[in-house]
Amino acid sequence: MLDSVKIAKRQSEIRQGLAALAGKDKPTEDEVRQMGDLDREYQTNETRYRAALVAEDGERREAGRDLETRSDVQWRELVQGFELRQAVLSLDEGKALSGKTAEVVQELRNAGGYRGIPVPLLALEQRAGETIASGTPDPLQTRPIIDRLFPASVAAQMGVQLITVGSGAIEWPVTTSAVTAGWADGELANVAGPTVYATTDKALKPEQTLGIHMRISRKAMMQSGDALESAIRRDMAGTMQAELDKAIFRGTGANGQPLGVIPGVATYGITSTDAEGSASWAALRAAVVRFMTANAAAGPGAVRALIRPELWSFLDGVEAFTGSGVTEWDRVKAQIGSVVQTTNALAAPAGGPPLETQVLLTTNAGGVAPVFVGIWGAFDLIRDPYSDAQSGGLRLTALTTADVTVARGSQLELVTGLELAVAEGT
Repeated sequence: MLDSVKIAKRQSEIRQGLAALAGKDKPTEDEVRQMGDLDREYQTNETRYRAALVAEDGERREAGRDLETRSDVQWRELVQGFELRQAVLSLDEGKALSGKTAEVVQELRNAGGYRGIPVPLLALEQRAGETIASGTPDPLQTRPIIDRLFPASVAAQMGVQLITVGSGAIEWPVTTSAVTAGWADGELANVAGPTVYATTDKALKPEQTLGIHMRISRKAMMQSGDALESAIRRDMAGTMQAELDKAIFRGTGANGQPLGVIPGVATYGITSTDAEGSASWAALRAAVVRFMTANAAAGPGAVRALIRPELWSFLDGVEAFTGSGVTEWDRVKAQIGSVVQTTNALAAPAGGPPLETQVLLTTNAGGVAPVFVGIWGAFDLIRDPYSDAQSGGLRLTALTTADVTVARGSQLELVTGLELAVAEGT
């Protein structure tokens, strides 16, 4: 039994004893002395009870953290042994799954329905130590496959939070009311209020499906051997990463795409400001000030900026002060907490002359991410045994469902109309 429960039980017994003694009109000396002893014990137990609660609360938190993370750790260890090669061979040759791969597939099938073989997203991570089997006599040695070039993921660098959803929709209630305080105007006057406390639900829904279609020739399967597994994993991961990055920031909300941050500026309540002038630190500084006045950021160091490489090139070539050697880019880097460059998540400069570009600013306010991305379950790996039957090839389709939403538009700022040219007279 917990110490706090024992002390609470004893306190109840003391109260009963005191109630019985206090009801007597003429208590004896022994009864008076007994009341004093019980009162002192009661006061001491109050201190012991509070101390026991503090100690037990720490134990509960540690036990809770252990229970919350134990299943995740076990799942990650299981997925680390997942072999994508087994999934491909099962689809191509009907070979039975074995080991940890079979366990992972069985767990995913129990959680949801899949037409093909379910593959956890963690299995797309590049693992250390994967090499091509060597030592086999071969007049021509095939080297590791050279991957395609994909832009590095910028979503995580911009503070986007990825959420794995088992099934159904998920939503967050966000406070939208402006509760204010007020002073009572006089001795008998009332304080301000009441003010309505209102919330708005921000939902993620499984309505957008992203697909990756791959053709694997018979020659590739014969040449590459075990290396085919890591090559497919890297190619799928890179393709999905590039397309998700593009959808998170530039998704149109039409033709099956989720509504991205920039096209959804009005929908998500994001402030968009046209700089109407040459790109500079001053133009970005104004957006940072709006962050700070809205209590979204404590300072420029808490702000992340997403920019195009063309903007970096321009700012790095413009001196902030004549003859100082300090460029506008130096000023941006010195103030902004993090600057991320991308050619995928932002559209190329357009218009003009001069060409104009834009910058997206984000911040994490109160530990809340500026953008949420929901991924539903694992991606579904499906085999097409007919299209390339004549050549002995294999077609694989990987499907995953994702959605994007913004909890608080005040955590994002879009600055447009940044001209990549120095204004006349400056």
